Amino acid sequence: SDVESILDLRGTPCPLNYIKCKLALEKILPSTTLQVYLDCGEPEIMVISGLENDGYKVNIVEKNSKSLQIMVIVGAG
Repeated sequence: SDVESILDLRGTPCPLNYIKCKLALEKILPSTTLQVYLDCGEPEIMVISGLENDGYKVNIVEKNSKSLQIMVIVGAG
């Protein structure tokens, strides 16, 4: 993955955080990763399950008591 995009959605309510992820993913090139910061709890569950349902591969990079960082991998097209 060459270029990485970063999206900070901490403090963004559901389903807006998922929608913003989707819009960002539509703009980035195949084989690129999108780094996303999310609040723990409902945003974490909703965004990760939503993106996985859409066929994206999601890895949790790091997580603390309040927030987490995920890496969303866009397929090779």
